[in-house]
Amino acid sequence: MKDILIKNANVVSPADNINGKYDILVKDGKIAEIGSGLNTYGDADIIDADRLYAVPGLVDMHVHLRDPGQTEKEDIISGCKAAAASGVTSLLAMPNTSPTVDNAETVKYILNKSENADAHVYVAASITKGLKSEEPTELEELKKAGAIALTDDGRPVENTRFLSNAMKKAPKLNMRVVAHCEDLYLADGGKINEGEVSEKLCVKGIPASAEDCGTAREIALAAALNVPVHICHVSTKTSVALIRDAKNRGVKVTAETAPHYFSLTERELLKEDADYRMNPPLRTISDVDEIINGLLDGTLDAIATDHAPHTTQEKSDFVKAPNGSIGMETSLAVGITCLVKPGLMTFEKLIEKMSVNPAKILGIEAGTLSTGAPADIALVDLDEVWTVDENKLHGKSKNTPFKGRQLCGKVKKTILGGRIVFDDK
Repeated sequence: MKDILIKNANVVSPADNINGKYDILVKDGKIAEIGSGLNTYGDADIIDADRLYAVPGLVDMHVHLRDPGQTEKEDIISGCKAAAASGVTSLLAMPNTSPTVDNAETVKYILNKSENADAHVYVAASITKGLKSEEPTELEELKKAGAIALTDDGRPVENTRFLSNAMKKAPKLNMRVVAHCEDLYLADGGKINEGEVSEKLCVKGIPASAEDCGTAREIALAAALNVPVHICHVSTKTSVALIRDAKNRGVKVTAETAPHYFSLTERELLKEDADYRMNPPLRTISDVDEIINGLLDGTLDAIATDHAPHTTQEKSDFVKAPNGSIGMETSLAVGITCLVKPGLMTFEKLIEKMSVNPAKILGIEAGTLSTGAPADIALVDLDEVWTVDENKLHGKSKNTPFKGRQLCGKVKKTILGGRIVFDDK
């Protein structure tokens, strides 16, 4: 593996208190040195990063790779190519595959297939077998196989006793429960946010209370058991308030939201385009405003994507289509466009939300450019303006809610363990 010398980059690494113009020397796949006027003696790739920002590789803690069993939508290799094009060097793969990631063999399959992929893949295994909330999985077996997190994402864990037992066991196994919060009785098969748009389109809605009641349950368990829980894809103002209150009371709760929840509203559904249908659904402008407030005041710790690929055929029927949208290749640019450029958030804080904090929550070696750390680096042009063309994205599916939108900020190169895995030439 050749050495890499990145010259004259604007280095932003919040975990290391670095924010300035420096060179970065990469040797043997690790950060060897950060400083001014660095030189490499021998064969090396020199990268002139004079106009670029160098940040620790992003950590997307909510990704559906669809592998095994649904590889017409995405697979581990194609999903990691999309990650590389996004500056994402580490991701957490969700368990709602076919078969479900509820056994050691499937965990090992994912880890083995991802060994030479263009991103580090971490595995979230399910809490119940087949995501059915009828029988708990063998958590110790899943941990031994290599899983680092537990969730029935795609669905909530309906059986609260199974969820409680998993939350009690997870800290002892050095795992994190990441919770899909939804009351399925309140959701009742709805398709979009319940409100003005659902009424206008005569489409069954999902009330915000479905998410809020789920969030309240998980917080209550974390408080009662005095154990951590991570709340996935927060979309409502009430859930933000519940999490803020819980944090103020010392409950061990962390939370994420996704770019579409701080940039889009339910009015996008008036297009009757299923690419704008996801679960939880797009909400109201007041929800969007409070999601942004939650990011700014620290209530929401992380930005993840809930990257959920589906085929064009599946998404062709607005009402019958499955929920989900892809998001990795637009995530950083949406953050820059909607949060950094308007002056709401510094770029450094955005990197905390997209790299440092997710790495801390998951307990993985990422989110830093410290000497000796793996050389997982994204080089970003903060000022490049580009239009999202779904046909030029790197994953298999095209179901992005940002298609045709002009965004600011572009990943130019991604380095994974000292290997250049993406180059936007």
